[in-house]
Amino acid sequence: MRINVLQHTPNEGPGSIASWAFSHGHEFFVYHPYFFDGVLPKASETDLLIILGGPMSPNDELPWIVKERKLIKELLRKNKPIFGACYGAQQIAKVLGSKIIKSPFKEVGWANIIKQNCFIPNFPDKFPVLHWHEEMFEIPEKATLLFSSELVSNQGYLYEGNVVGLQFHLEPQQSDVNEVVVNDYSYAIVNNALKQTPDQIIKFPVPSINKEIMYAILDFITL
Repeated sequence: MRINVLQHTPNEGPGSIASWAFSHGHEFFVYHPYFFDGVLPKASETDLLIILGGPMSPNDELPWIVKERKLIKELLRKNKPIFGACYGAQQIAKVLGSKIIKSPFKEVGWANIIKQNCFIPNFPDKFPVLHWHEEMFEIPEKATLLFSSELVSNQGYLYEGNVVGLQFHLEPQQSDVNEVVVNDYSYAIVNNALKQTPDQIIKFPVPSINKEIMYAILDFITL
């Protein structure tokens, strides 16, 4: 299987998604369309598309953002599996006709999400994840709500059995969290409803269950 990853900022990499891919012996390619003049993979060479987070908005009309949505639309038409985190989930939702809106606050730091659907068995009912956003998606039509948090009800969705979008981040390991915080800490401390300092975010131990759930989601959508 060829996995193509769209990475949108240097400090938000694939994390445990990469280790899942390598453990399965898959081909793994990372694209940086925000930097390399909108270079994207072709739909014909994509078996699984991963769309990571970033500081941009799906409501922006930058040429590479529009091209990304065209790629997503083509892969949806071909029934190819897609996973999106944060901005990535918003991009997929926008392609599916949902609105992306700005929240009156930021949700940045560690907080529990609550399971709303048992699409994969043996998930805990709630567990802490890393949040880093202020825009939110509506749940796409015909999609199933997967997760909510106390602050944001639409935290994850499943579409057509092989597309998952999560507003939060399961993929970061400790070094990934460190990289996000030290480079983007000024974003975290302004209007943050979770009221966590950069130091508190870094010192929170990354739950091992997050990697397990990330693996389970990727296994589920690529069956």
